[in-house]
Amino acid sequence: MPEHGTAMTTGQLPAKHQVLQACRGEPPENNPLLRGAHELTTLHERRLGAGREATDEIDALRASLVRDIDRWITVQLPPAHGAAHVHTETVGAVIDRLAQFTANAYAALASASEWDLWDAWQRLAELAVGYDDLAAEVSAGVRRLPGAS
Repeated sequence: MPEHGTAMTTGQLPAKHQVLQACRGEPPENNPLLRGAHELTTLHERRLGAGREATDEIDALRASLVRDIDRWITVQLPPAHGAAHVHTETVGAVIDRLAQFTANAYAALASASEWDLWDAWQRLAELAVGYDDLAAEVSAGVRRLPGAS
């Protein structure tokens, strides 16, 4: 059993509960993916109330964080099997959407109708399951990421 605070992972990538926790709290300092998830959520929260000029800057910062996550993953994971199917987006892009859906779900708590609130949380839950599946497949080498050989 890992110590309290020690990260449990799906293969070599953090599990969905760790990513979601990082989106809402302080991520472990030793994991660039979780740090990136936290920073992306903060940027999406800022973006919700920002004007057009600010969103351009925020989006540039997001793109940089997504690239950093994808580069980190490239060196962490073994190469995929030759017959592995390619996923439609990178893990960094999935983490960015998890961060966006997290920010939207928490914003919906304060201002959305009951249906909009349910929809925001449902979207977040479904994407979190999708991330967990992707993390397991990529870690096992049965799924490859765009741009990876």
